[in-house]
Amino acid sequence: MTDDKKLKLPALDPKSVETKVGTNYPEAFAENVSQRERRYLGDALGLTQFGVNLTRLPPGVMSAQRHWHSHEDEFVMVAEGELVLITDGGEQILGPGMTAGFPAGITDGHHLINRTDKDATYLEVGSRNPDDGADYPGLDLLFRHVNGKPTFTHADGTPYEETEK
Repeated sequence: MTDDKKLKLPALDPKSVETKVGTNYPEAFAENVSQRERRYLGDALGLTQFGVNLTRLPPGVMSAQRHWHSHEDEFVMVAEGELVLITDGGEQILGPGMTAGFPAGITDGHHLINRTDKDATYLEVGSRNPDDGADYPGLDLLFRHVNGKPTFTHADGTPYEETEK
């Protein structure tokens, strides 16, 4: 095994990247996602064309609210554990090495849930399209850029207030 202290860019040990816990969803939609842990590997490596995150979901935690992207492709690969992939077509169990892809503009809401009693980890890759938005089927929630700022809005386009977080 490689001595982590000898790694230098363009290589890195994912454990050396700060873990960010939680979500930026409005409070009403944050509960089942609030313990999600992400390491932003793409940012740490200086990538600008696409994002790469290593995400850990403790038992009972979701990757996100069920959603689809307008302009951004999304790819996931399970590294450890077991996750339930939920789409408009139903549920499937994904284990280590299994992947899923979500092309931009396909209105098939999706997310992952850890229904086991052990942590699960997956790699997520997505384009960084500045025109991207996300729709959350069945929820009063949209993600849009409003005046150039990433914003969660109600279905009618009214932004959630900061106090609602």
